Amino acid sequence: MIEVSEMEEVVCVKGGHSLQVYLFLVDGMLVDTGAQTMLQELIPFYQSSLIDSVVMTHSHEDHVGTAAWLQQNKNVPLYIHPTSIEFCSKPITYQLYRQNLWGIRDPFFARPIADTIHSKRFVWKVMETPGHADDHVVLLNEETGQLFSGDLFLTPKPKIIMSHESIPAIMNSIRTVLTHDFQSMFCCHAGYVADGKRLLQMKLDYLENMCGEILHLHKQGYTITEIKNRMFPNDLPIISVSEGQFDSVHIVRSVVTEMDS
Repeated sequence: MIEVSEMEEVVCVKGGHSLQVYLFLVDGMLVDTGAQTMLQELIPFYQSSLIDSVVMTHSHEDHVGTAAWLQQNKNVPLYIHPTSIEFCSKPITYQLYRQNLWGIRDPFFARPIADTIHSKRFVWKVMETPGHADDHVVLLNEETGQLFSGDLFLTPKPKIIMSHESIPAIMNSIRTVLTHDFQSMFCCHAGYVADGKRLLQMKLDYLENMCGEILHLHKQGYTITEIKNRMFPNDLPIISVSEGQFDSVHIVRSVVTEMDS
C-alpha cells in the first residue's frame, strides 16, 4: 500500500513493492508519477487530490508509469524533457526484471518542459542534470529552498549504476546544482532529505574520491574488472537479477573511459 505524509507543505507519496518509489505533490504540481505497478494503489489518491500539472524528472518507467492514466482521467498537462516526448508517445517493453519491478508504462503525450515551470504560487527553476539519464532534470524553488532531485541523489555512497549511466556526467550535474541555494531535497527513492544540500555535497565528495582511486589503479595497470573486484568486492543481488544491467563494473568503466587521459 502507498504511504502518504507531508513535509514542508509537500505531500510525499511512497509506494513500490521491492524498491520504494516516491512521487510528490506540491502547490498543485505533481512531480513524477511512480511505477505502473503502483497504479491501483495511487488511483484513490489521484482522485482525491487537486492536480493542475505533472512534471516528470526523466522518462524511466518508475517515474512515468502512471502518466497515461493521469492524462486520460485527470486531463492535466504533462511535462518532460523535449528529447523524451516522442519516446514516451510510443509503446515500450523492458527486460523482465524491470517489468516485475515497475510494470510497463502506457504511451502518453507530454509537452516540452521549459527553463522554468509555474505551480499555483511558485516558480520552479528547471535544470538539466544528465548522467543517470540523458533527459534528467531537477526542479528548484529558489524562494523556499526546496529541490526535487529525481534520481540525482539516491544515496550518498553509490556502489552500483546502470550500464548507460555516466559517473563524470553525474558529478558535473551535482556541481551545477550545488551552485544554487537550497536546503531540503525530495528524492524519488530516498524521500524527504532535510539537509539535502549537505548530503548532495557528500555524494560529490565520495564520487570524486572514488574516481581518483579508480584512475590511480588504472594507471598502475589494473584492468577495469580487476579494479571493480578490488573496490567493489561484494556482488549485490540486483547484478544477477538484472543480468548485469546494474553492476559496479559500470562505475569503473565510465570513469576510465570518460576521465582517463
